[in-house]
Amino acid sequence: MPSSVQNYRPVTPVCRWTFKPAFLVLSALICIQLLSACGAQVRPKGDSTERPRVREGHRPATYKVRSGDTLYSIAWRYGLDYHVLARWNGIKRPYTIYAGQTLRLRQTGTKSSGKTATKKKTAPSRSPEKAVTPRPQTTRKTSKPAARGSSGQQAVASGKGLNWKWPTQGKVKKGYSASDPARQGIEIGGRTGQRIVASESGRVVYAGSGLIGYGRLVIIKHNNNYLSAYGRNRKLLVQEGAQVKRGQAIAEMGNNGNGGPSLHFEIRKNGDPMNPLKLLPGRR
Repeated sequence: MPSSVQNYRPVTPVCRWTFKPAFLVLSALICIQLLSACGAQVRPKGDSTERPRVREGHRPATYKVRSGDTLYSIAWRYGLDYHVLARWNGIKRPYTIYAGQTLRLRQTGTKSSGKTATKKKTAPSRSPEKAVTPRPQTTRKTSKPAARGSSGQQAVASGKGLNWKWPTQGKVKKGYSASDPARQGIEIGGRTGQRIVASESGRVVYAGSGLIGYGRLVIIKHNNNYLSAYGRNRKLLVQEGAQVKRGQAIAEMGNNGNGGPSLHFEIRKNGDPMNPLKLLPGRR
């Protein structure tokens, strides 16, 4: 037998064994990228924590009132002062609006806009069961107002005269940021079902879940300038029109949409968000 045949050894398929690990690594990387891309499109269940404030340029020109809306909740949704929204649409106290009514969300500068809105508001064709009618504010005897420029009047205008109270106990998980439209208030952590109280006395002008991102929400009007909001509740304990006192239980804490119990708390002056930490009392 020739020596070449005797010394013959089968060639080991090197490419087969070296290629397989590389192929597996490449396949794993591709799978990871695909999973990451898919995961980026998956939204957590519940309400999103991102609630960018609607700016003037991005605000729709009109809004069609739905059942459950109030003038206050619509103004809150679009970052408007409810006084301004009422004036643009020729709506007088007690700010009654109707399901199906079209409201202007921008100033037109024409006199006809107010007349048109008034006609829509009083149109007799709307059935009573579709009407959205906030309860009128009860008349209370008040003391003679202080003279203009007095220290007491200035204190109320600044919000400090309202004697704000923490709406619940817990650590502030996320603070207010004037430059971030998604952080118009603060997030206070706690436990599910924890009691939420009114930060100051006032009237409930909204209680429902019609505002995206807020879950079950309570909005309280404290005076002509200030409103406070309590969002992401598990259960609401008050109804629209109710008069509440400072420290009164109004809701039970729910989740923030990502599984963590927390309260979203906001204070607004004339429609503009304020830093609640500058108004709330200091903690020891």
